[in-house]
Amino acid sequence: MQSDEGAGPAVGTVSSARTLVVIPAYNEADTIREVVTRATALAPVLVVNDGSTDATGAIAASLARCMVINHERNTHIPGAITDGFKYALEHGYDYVVTMDAGLSHDPDLVGSLIAQPDADLIVSYRRHVKNTPLYRRLLSRAAACLVNAAIRRPRWKVWRPGFRDVTSGYRRYSRRAMQAVLDAPMVCRSFDFHLEALAVVSYAGLSIREFPITYVFSNSSLTYSVVVQALRTWARLLLGLHRRSRTR
Repeated sequence: MQSDEGAGPAVGTVSSARTLVVIPAYNEADTIREVVTRATALAPVLVVNDGSTDATGAIAASLARCMVINHERNTHIPGAITDGFKYALEHGYDYVVTMDAGLSHDPDLVGSLIAQPDADLIVSYRRHVKNTPLYRRLLSRAAACLVNAAIRRPRWKVWRPGFRDVTSGYRRYSRRAMQAVLDAPMVCRSFDFHLEALAVVSYAGLSIREFPITYVFSNSSLTYSVVVQALRTWARLLLGLHRRSRTR
């Protein structure tokens, strides 16, 4: 599998496209102001306040160029990002950049993501990491191996290079990629959204490129149940989830 595979260009040209930054946020009152302020210097921002019990939503709503969707309860990454996709499509945006609310992703790189070559999905990969525990680095590498084994086409061509980072949420989606994800029968519940969304876009035959970043570990909501759910999603991908639906 190529890191840059494709079926033609994404919508429009990047230089003239409208881009929205979508930031899922749950109890990020300590960092949301800085993240949004730095990101809005480069593009308008939508914060999906995902059931926070602190002042995350109020802080975001007070900032210029920042729209807010408030969820009454925590829907986790899938619900927050897909609501951001729906908002972007309804309001005529060509691309969405998704990023973390806790400063793990450098907001100053939003401009670099926007300026990347035309593609339906730009997936950042963590070329350099800071303060990241060894177990997290090992989990990321294991996830890349497993997901590439599941979605490589054809699977027996194991020498083909796969995607270097399948769990990073710092991405740029085109309208076509967003619509493909929204139309798919997604089964993810948490961080496994990133694995499944990559598989959906890949199976749809859309163009995918990779972009190097420096990742700064800040906090972790990774739990045993999240890892188990990710393994379940991977097993479903291995058994043909989305691959089968694409051929019907």
